[in-house]
Amino acid sequence: MTAFRKWLLALIIIVPVVEIFGFEWVATRVGAANTLLLTIVTSGIGMLMMRFEGRKVLEDSRAKMNSGQVPGRSMVDGLCVFIGGMLLVLPGFVTDLIGFTMVFPLTRPLYRYVILKWIERKMKDGNIKIYRR
Repeated sequence: MTAFRKWLLALIIIVPVVEIFGFEWVATRVGAANTLLLTIVTSGIGMLMMRFEGRKVLEDSRAKMNSGQVPGRSMVDGLCVFIGGMLLVLPGFVTDLIGFTMVFPLTRPLYRYVILKWIERKMKDGNIKIYRR
């Protein structure tokens, strides 16, 4: 089993368990109906944020390409917005928290740094290859 599959299997098991405990923790404090309403509201706000931030990232990428620059940072920002948006669609408070921080422009640089370091490490190892036409 590859390392990627092990991580994926761990996430498939761990994330739902953490989310169930998160739902239970919030429900004991605010009630079950309010917990359900809060989940729906956070998903809606997250979707709106994803659309707004996604448009900004797309416009920034287009502006850089039109000026002849490579939109590297904008592409990583787009990846963060996409992953954050997917996490916001999933029901749960932990995934919503991570998703909001990935979509929100002030906290996105933390994820950008991690992603760029990961890409850099993969390129040095030879696991990522760039082909030019």
